[in-house]
Amino acid sequence: MNPVQLGRQKNGPVLSKKYLFIKKGFIMRRVLVTGSKGFVGRNLCAVLRQREDVELYEHDVNNRPEDLDSALGKTDCIIHLAGVNRPKNPDEFETCNTGSIDEICVKLKAIGRAPKIMLSSSIQADLDNPYGVSKRLAEEVLQRFTENTGAECVVYRFKNLFGKWCRPDYNSVVATFCHNIANGLPIQISDPAYEIDLTYIDDVVEAFISEMESVSSGFRFAQPLPSKRISLGELSGKIKSFRGMRASLNLPDFRDTFERALYGTYLSYLNNQDFEYGLDIKTDQRGSLAEFIKSPAMGQIFVSRTKPGITRGNHYHHTKTEKFLVLEGEAVIRFRHIQSESRRVGESGVGEVIEYRVRGEDYQVVDIPPGYTHSIENVGKDVLVTLFWASEMFNPDMPDTYFEKV
Repeated sequence: MNPVQLGRQKNGPVLSKKYLFIKKGFIMRRVLVTGSKGFVGRNLCAVLRQREDVELYEHDVNNRPEDLDSALGKTDCIIHLAGVNRPKNPDEFETCNTGSIDEICVKLKAIGRAPKIMLSSSIQADLDNPYGVSKRLAEEVLQRFTENTGAECVVYRFKNLFGKWCRPDYNSVVATFCHNIANGLPIQISDPAYEIDLTYIDDVVEAFISEMESVSSGFRFAQPLPSKRISLGELSGKIKSFRGMRASLNLPDFRDTFERALYGTYLSYLNNQDFEYGLDIKTDQRGSLAEFIKSPAMGQIFVSRTKPGITRGNHYHHTKTEKFLVLEGEAVIRFRHIQSESRRVGESGVGEVIEYRVRGEDYQVVDIPPGYTHSIENVGKDVLVTLFWASEMFNPDMPDTYFEKV
């Protein structure tokens, strides 16, 4: 495809915000991501590869220098993620964190180009440790590039990041905790009360893409991304509860976006042979039943297999409600109001039984209101498979279940 140059800075290099490409009726962006095989890079590139309006150039340490030169001559947006934070040699802080962005700026000036640049920095840039100093110097390199070329440059000072594909035992306590707990390995916490601020990787990716699609000018720091402040003790406790969920069946509180993100992160560290687990199956002459998941916020779900001719239920609840969904087979679900004999004239007849005939292929949901004794009978020739939802987690001390034949 031939690029269509839409504008050029007077007496200066091409500005990326005006160096755009048209493809199939929309703007085509050529995006270079350095550090593409790192934690942030892998997540970002996975999203960008799905974009029809993005021509993506991925660069990492395994690429050849000429690959970078070629990409710099084409890209109109650079997301610079390359760098180190735990090198074996402290000198690598300067060469990898400061030197890598300096190399890019030098090469761009040499070919007369000024694409938009986004730099991944750290809140430690305010500190005087070697890592923080190298990040602060990288920011200053980018600021000078803006002053000399007029390019748009944005710095992100990230807090502690977490999410899928982050390397454990490196620089993320979440990755280490998730990996070790998911695989039955011990974790070490020197101070459980110590607090950290965590930002989720999807929020980082969203921020980069949103910035990629915007147009502004000059050098600036991006607004801080959402974060969660949490102690190491609370963090480890949450992750341990995820592992215990297979036995307790208790879901995390997914109304909390951090909890939802942390749970997804934990699952990504399971061993490939450990995705599957069994349920506690209760069997008797009627068939079998197993609880699936439960939560104080949504009650519980369980599933049953019922033999032909067998009836389950014949009980009622005062407060608890349920939903029945037959997945396979044929059944008759019957109801009777427990006070049907005392109804007023004009209402349903005394002792009236209400029936619903349901089949698995129809996906019919039947609500079970309180105050109605109810049952479900397998009237087919094969095993009846039924999914049940109850509005409350079962409490053996307060079961709210009273037996009475329909």
